[in-house]
Amino acid sequence: MSKFILKPILKVLFLAILSGGISLSSQAQTAGQQTGEAMFEILASEIALQRGEAGLAYNTYIEMARQYKDPRLAQRAMEIAISGGSPDLALQAAQTWDELSPASQTKPKEVLITLLVLSNRWSDAVKPAISLLKQQTPAQQENTLLQLQALLAKAKDENEALRAFYAIASSLKVPLKDPGLLYTFAMSAEKAGQIDVMEKTLREILRKHPNDANSLNALGYSLADRNIKLPEAFNLISKAHQLSPKDSFILDSLGWVNFRLGKNSIALEQLQQAFAMKPEADIAAHTGEVLWAMNRRPEAEDMWRQGQKIDANNLTLKETLKRLKPDWSSPEQSPQGSWDGRFAVKVIGITESQNQGGSGGFTLTQDALKDILEIRNPMGGSIAKITITPGEATLERDGQIVTAIDADTLVQNTLGLPLPARGLSNWLRGEVRPGSEASVDRNSKGQVSRISQDGWDLVYTWGNKNKLDKLTMTRSSNIGSIDIRLVFDHPND
Repeated sequence: MSKFILKPILKVLFLAILSGGISLSSQAQTAGQQTGEAMFEILASEIALQRGEAGLAYNTYIEMARQYKDPRLAQRAMEIAISGGSPDLALQAAQTWDELSPASQTKPKEVLITLLVLSNRWSDAVKPAISLLKQQTPAQQENTLLQLQALLAKAKDENEALRAFYAIASSLKVPLKDPGLLYTFAMSAEKAGQIDVMEKTLREILRKHPNDANSLNALGYSLADRNIKLPEAFNLISKAHQLSPKDSFILDSLGWVNFRLGKNSIALEQLQQAFAMKPEADIAAHTGEVLWAMNRRPEAEDMWRQGQKIDANNLTLKETLKRLKPDWSSPEQSPQGSWDGRFAVKVIGITESQNQGGSGGFTLTQDALKDILEIRNPMGGSIAKITITPGEATLERDGQIVTAIDADTLVQNTLGLPLPARGLSNWLRGEVRPGSEASVDRNSKGQVSRISQDGWDLVYTWGNKNKLDKLTMTRSSNIGSIDIRLVFDHPND
């Protein structure tokens, strides 16, 4: 028999209940009944947790937190979710913890903000972060921004993260002092479209730190990219290159400003050297454009293909391809479409008991920013209807509607099948989903033959009429290997 141990937070809650410290709802029950029920539920939850029933313990704590309006219960639910490796549930509990806590308490907000950004929901973190900063001293504010700055490196969508960082940092009344924070603020201002703020901030850094290579390069590249003040841009980048001669990004900037100055040969040499030092999609975009301008178009297209293999979602590369329109680049797509077909899912689990699978039919309809995915069983009966819009997904099944932020998580939790719903309409068009890094391979006809994104490896089979016949999607996960095969119907052929 295992020994039952009353954990510290349980002791606190237990004593709080006995002393009337938890404000219970005043229904028809007596106060004594309420106290006894709360004690029983807490004890039962902790026993369930020690028996490995974390889901039951979480649900009990979160329901009690909402019923009794006690933030400590929500905090405990969050701790259980984190220990159980359930970030979505932890975030839900953290939101409840913050909602139930007095406005003067900052700890719930700090935890909520951290969980939001670690879940790559930077835009959702803006409001609580600004609220937190208003309660802090200037020193505390700077420390909060330093913590957010450290988390930027983990962002899947760097542009969204930087825009959120700018919205948060620009709410401060006291100017920033830390040079590193000022630089990040300048870069975030650029992503937010505040070019004047970016330039002013970079010049402020350089007045105090004239040999700051990153600021020299950033300001010089910004001027060169906008094709203005090119002599100043060249001087700034050249100085940065002298300070950091082995920095591939600075060498890329030097090649780019030389291209703007009409020095194509030296620009190409510098850009090719930069790409050899560190293959990046930005550098591939610049190198390809110089080759394109020199009428070496096959070489330019090959370089852009290499860039797409590195990150097809890179903004510089996408803008370059859209502007120069090589023959193989994807044409402008209408934000509408419809696909019908059949699917088969096979999951080979870590253990044999985890093996699972399923098959059926599907219809995906896209209209502007809304995707509607209907999943049918092999006999044609409806299993579920999923509606996906920016920031929300809803699943309708047996008359019940469930809502979540992430479509993939919603499908997995509701249907038990790891079907990728988010970004599916993009992938069926042979495009990458905006918002995360992706790589693209193309065949000799310029058609997309493979996309890797969000952990999925997609392999395309095209028909004679340039229509997608089959799409195979595979990935590895914590439950095992997943294999999904989509076969498409073409009723109008």
